[in-house]
Amino acid sequence: MTPHPAPRTRGAALFDVDGTLVDTTYLHTLTWWMALRQHGHTVPMVRIHRAIGMGSDRLLDAVLGADRRAEEDEAIAGAHGTLYATWFDTLTPFEGAAELLRATAARGWRIVLASSASDEEVAAVRARLGADDVIDAATSGTDVTATKPAPDLVRAALDKAGAAPEDAVLVGDTVWDVEAAGRAGVPCVGLLTGGTTRRELQDAGAVLVHDDPRSLLRHLDSSPLARPPR
Repeated sequence: MTPHPAPRTRGAALFDVDGTLVDTTYLHTLTWWMALRQHGHTVPMVRIHRAIGMGSDRLLDAVLGADRRAEEDEAIAGAHGTLYATWFDTLTPFEGAAELLRATAARGWRIVLASSASDEEVAAVRARLGADDVIDAATSGTDVTATKPAPDLVRAALDKAGAAPEDAVLVGDTVWDVEAAGRAGVPCVGLLTGGTTRRELQDAGAVLVHDDPRSLLRHLDSSPLARPPR
């Protein structure tokens, strides 16, 4: 997909994708659970859900422990990718997600999707989101070696936008988003759409928490996304 030309501003609005713009958190939970079972691991879904938002390496550390058989990682992650791909045609953006991106872009921000998913997953989500007319750039797992809560993904998104940390805001739905943003020096607005509580997001350092994209859209002018730095 051809990136949208960047507006004449340094400000970058970085948006996590899964669980923030598109309702995929519990699909990922289910398909990781199924992939793990295929490889002989029965893990409570709640433990998997708490790790969603991390990259596959960190997620497997969280749900199986660092002393797991690491040689299984690629096969488990591959099984998850195959299972998750069966849902591509039914992925559903949250109400107001595309409108939020357009309203943010209209205020002069560069819009960057900050995801560590595969290129195929990012493309599938973008197709369902239907907002490529205002998306300037997007990251994927090929852009980073260390995934959230490491700051690498946020820094890669900043590089795509040509923006400094002080000129950016990240919108995300997990504590891993908030922590990664904080380590990169970027404020984070949290959404409750991934199943993380308001208190957890605030305790992780979110500067503002809204219920969902539509709520943030309604209050955009009183948020850090009201206008970009000049």
